[in-house]
Amino acid sequence: MKKSIFLSLILCLCLLTTAVLSGCNNNTEKESSAATSDEATADEASGDEAKSGGIDYMALVNKTHALPDGWEQRLQTVHMTNSIKDDVEVETKAYDAYLKLKADLEQDGVYVDLDSAYRSVAEQQRIMDDFTKQYGADYAAKTVAKPGFSEHHTGLALDLYLIIDGKDITENEDMVQYPEIWEKIHKKLDGYGFILRYLEGKEHITGYAYEPWHIRYIDNADVAGEIMSKGITFEEYLGAASSGDITVDYGESARYSDDDLKNAAIQVKCRFAGFDGFNLKNIRYAGDDTVSAEETAKIKEKYPNQNYGEFIEFLMDFHTPESTEDKEFEADKDYKDYKWLLSKNDKGGWEIVDNGY
Repeated sequence: MKKSIFLSLILCLCLLTTAVLSGCNNNTEKESSAATSDEATADEASGDEAKSGGIDYMALVNKTHALPDGWEQRLQTVHMTNSIKDDVEVETKAYDAYLKLKADLEQDGVYVDLDSAYRSVAEQQRIMDDFTKQYGADYAAKTVAKPGFSEHHTGLALDLYLIIDGKDITENEDMVQYPEIWEKIHKKLDGYGFILRYLEGKEHITGYAYEPWHIRYIDNADVAGEIMSKGITFEEYLGAASSGDITVDYGESARYSDDDLKNAAIQVKCRFAGFDGFNLKNIRYAGDDTVSAEETAKIKEKYPNQNYGEFIEFLMDFHTPESTEDKEFEADKDYKDYKWLLSKNDKGGWEIVDNGY
């Protein structure tokens, strides 16, 4: 979702997504501030040591790893105005690298611009507070990214959009129609110290669905090249997540389409990424007739302001870490048939409405 939609929905994590990209899109994180021109900011940004401000370009920020203490105080940024007149704030070295990437792409006839980058913890907290006031703490907790746990807080996460034949292509459902262009972009990322952050099929690790536009600056072309060539996530490279493959069994359904099943499973995988240190083994569709009328009535009573329609259920098996602070689970133990209940909202996307035994 782009800013026009973001301002009305302000949803993040794994919810209220389109039929094409249903599941944990991070693009609702897109927001920025103040402005100058590309040329002015490029001139202002000079001197690597001054630009770094002492931040760790390999810092991991995701659903279970918070922004390091003091980051925003050390972060040094520049501002730019994109082609649609939106203001974007970016970490200085990341912006310099982006300008070089952009120039290189233009040599191949590929044109991009920045949709968003830095977003403050305070702004995320404001959104959380607004949702809590309007919908209650429970609903806010499952629809708004926890303040301090968004990669956009780093200023190193950049969301791109395409410019094709002079036209700005900014909506996600439109951008995904150009996989060949994204492939060209992705091939050049590592040479400028960027990686593709949210990979397809790795949602249970990253916590977000595949986003061809979301790139991350790590300030090391060699490491970026290793990550990109191996097709692994940043979490896997840093040893913060298991690289084991998982099985997703969609079974057979007379009620739901293949896209429905796939997108609902992505929602589950994204939410599971918040289970710190847990090792997912498999996910499977529970079947067409597994959700009882009693369950659906209970959910509708719990969320009276939500227009939930169809319901779907998935089961998963996983293993807990050797130690865990999550009181719901025992450490170092296999869990089987853990249930996830989802409902389709009035936007056509799947939302997790309940989970557990």
